[in-house]
Amino acid sequence: MSRAPQNASSSGLLRRINAVSVLDFAWANDVFTATEAMDATGLTRSTVISRCAELIELGWMREVERAPEPAGKGRPARLYQLRADAGYVVGVDAGQHRVLATVSDLRGAEVGRQEHPIDRAHDNAPDRLAVTDATIDEALAAAGVDPSRVLGIAVGVPALTDAQGATPPGPNTFWARMNPGFAEHFRERGWHVTVENDANLAAHAERALGAGRDVGSFAALLSGERFGAGIVVDGALVRGSNGGAGEMRLLDYVVGVGSPHGLGHLARAWGREAHESGVLPADSALGALPTSAIDAPAVFAAAAAGDVGAIAVVDRLADRLARVCAVIDGMLDVDRIVVAGGVAPVVGDLLRRTAALLDSMVHPPAPELVASSFGADAVIVGASTLALERVRTDALDLALGVEDQGRAPVTG
Repeated sequence: MSRAPQNASSSGLLRRINAVSVLDFAWANDVFTATEAMDATGLTRSTVISRCAELIELGWMREVERAPEPAGKGRPARLYQLRADAGYVVGVDAGQHRVLATVSDLRGAEVGRQEHPIDRAHDNAPDRLAVTDATIDEALAAAGVDPSRVLGIAVGVPALTDAQGATPPGPNTFWARMNPGFAEHFRERGWHVTVENDANLAAHAERALGAGRDVGSFAALLSGERFGAGIVVDGALVRGSNGGAGEMRLLDYVVGVGSPHGLGHLARAWGREAHESGVLPADSALGALPTSAIDAPAVFAAAAAGDVGAIAVVDRLADRLARVCAVIDGMLDVDRIVVAGGVAPVVGDLLRRTAALLDSMVHPPAPELVASSFGADAVIVGASTLALERVRTDALDLALGVEDQGRAPVTG
């Protein structure tokens, strides 16, 4: 719900509260009548109609034409609808090796997408800002959306962030390079900006649309190159005083783990290690691959086909993952751990093996282990969803640059 200004008059404050109630109802429904809005909000008919007229004038809603009623049926009820094209949000996954940007309308439908790799030879703060700008602009162009129509942006970064989107000094230059002042940079465009840790955005995606919807406490465990956890306890995202909750450098000190390297990194490294050591059997599918072609999907596919060398790698990964999950559960007592990131689509057998080990490491019941349904899009889904949520929260404080506020035909 939009925040009302504290210096508003009583009548102005009441009008704003009522407008927010009607707009929230429009956001949660498709085409509706004043009667339906009255029943849901408890407002009078005249108030609903007046606030709908106000929201139409502001550009947030439209009155929808309907087919004429047969003769003698009386005047048809007015139909109203949120304008999904009243504005747009941008989600960005500004990862270590690539930048992905999407553009979504106010219903959350994706209308544009673009991705660019990060050139390792030019991986510095200015170039990251430039690549991110170019990726966003190309996504907007693909969507046919002018930048002036963007209401909000959320950027996910593999670094700690505070409530203002800034990253505190880290042990090296990595965090500063991953978050080169995105919050200030995009505020200069006049957009509502959120910069958030990538694992926290994955948790937001799971809580809003994925495997975290039906549980009170869970962890979204990004598991590609490095482990990172987004933590939700009793329905609330846990960030910590400096945004460091879920930072997995503590794994350096866990016996049997020793580093925050993720499943993607370890599957590739251990698969290549087995390949180069000559321990794979002669009929190994993994052994038949060139070393450079061995990555996490190749290891898991070979294990699923019964390759004993690949199975040995998966068993080793299961032991590592079980220890990581035991640490998370021991500290937080979560109901579920969602393995997220690009490896998620191929970890089914790994999770079954991990669950068997985890049962003996934690007090029962052990947390349920599931794979995210978002795959490599977990962070971008969380970014887009959070950007839309923030716009919805502050809707009446935002100016729309929309045209054609007249009637529109009913669709669908």
